[in-house]
Amino acid sequence: MRIATWNINGLNARLDFLLHWLDARKPDVVGLQELKLEDDKFPHRELQAAGYHALAHGQKAWNGVAVLSREPGEVVERGLPGQEDFGARLVTARVGGLTFTTIYCPNGKSVGHEDFPRKLAWYDSLTAHVSGHVREGEPFVLCGDFNVCPEAVDSWHQEDPTGRIFHTAEERRRFGKLLDLGLYDLFRFRYPQEQKFSWWDYRAGSFHKNLGLRIDFLLATDAVRKRLQDVEIDREYRKKKDGLIASDHAPVMAELA
Repeated sequence: MRIATWNINGLNARLDFLLHWLDARKPDVVGLQELKLEDDKFPHRELQAAGYHALAHGQKAWNGVAVLSREPGEVVERGLPGQEDFGARLVTARVGGLTFTTIYCPNGKSVGHEDFPRKLAWYDSLTAHVSGHVREGEPFVLCGDFNVCPEAVDSWHQEDPTGRIFHTAEERRRFGKLLDLGLYDLFRFRYPQEQKFSWWDYRAGSFHKNLGLRIDFLLATDAVRKRLQDVEIDREYRKKKDGLIASDHAPVMAELA
């Protein structure tokens, strides 16, 4: 079984690119973020033609998340309770024997911006919400764009820029609280020391210079971790394909037995 997460950075702009990737990689369950479209504009027909069902929680021009799956899924929840003002950033489905949640964490903009404490509060709400899904023996996946670098190795900066947005102690502490619930960062579990990134700025040749961040994660309970065979950040799909422009994020995929 192949599961994946991907911040698509605009589904209208990236639909053909997404279909190219689905055909090439053939994942079973995918969490998408940053759809930037409303539910009534979601391309169900095109995805069904490619062999995928979709459960979406969209928003005009901003945010938006979805779960794609080869077999039909069932929506458990749309939206993070208590954080509706921050937009469409969470959807949970039951599919493929998993409880599968995909999220798009607020960016926070900068440490001095009013959105930064709101980002921290959003994380607190997420932790409280996820705690209800993390149970012994429960196959639960929490995936998405978390907008945080948990460790220095997750950032291209040669020296850890603690205090910079995505690198602050406050953000890292909240990410750590998610893991403390009983979740594993599947990539870091499989590759404890390896430096690989999932996001690169479009500007200044950042991708080709490999000046990136690892901010996209597949987190999972022990019941899923025990099935883990491998994890890959699909860097090839941060590149143009057949003239199609990629997202600034790469997909992250895990193979489960």
